[in-house]
Amino acid sequence: MSKAQEGPSQNLGVAVLTVSDTRTAQTDTSGDYLVEALKSDGHQLIDKQIVIDDVYRIRAVLSNWIADVRIQTVLITGGTGFSGRDSTPEAVAVLFDKAIDGFGELFRAISYDEIGTSTIQSRALAGLANDTVIFCVPGSTNACRTAWEKIIRTQLDSSFRPCNFVGVLKVRERGIN
Repeated sequence: MSKAQEGPSQNLGVAVLTVSDTRTAQTDTSGDYLVEALKSDGHQLIDKQIVIDDVYRIRAVLSNWIADVRIQTVLITGGTGFSGRDSTPEAVAVLFDKAIDGFGELFRAISYDEIGTSTIQSRALAGLANDTVIFCVPGSTNACRTAWEKIIRTQLDSSFRPCNFVGVLKVRERGIN
């Protein structure tokens, strides 16, 4: 599969998944924040869903998205903590071709300045699957804002140097705009 070209900033096809047993379309402030943020940076929302915190339901949605050539990036919010049903890392990590270990480490380092040692209870993670980059962040809107503004935004910007993920992502059937 051909890769995206380096050069001017390119918009990407993005899907947003909220993992929650309680959120609805009306109360999903974290997912809504991510949608608005990605759109304001010129990316295209391809799909947005909410699923309960269940390993197999998360994997089902994610598997379809990483097989979809229109989607280069998946943003997952929720299910990354330690409560009884939090299972996003277990659902997602097995699908990675390559883990992006530095994402979780950097997210927790940045979050320390905002929430102190509570950041150790975040199991934020990221990886690549079928040339699709996947970022999993906690379910709070503030955590989504931190992840987007301080890490993800620049990594989805093809003009960001010295490197970004755009060059390793799959190209849409009609090409990346």
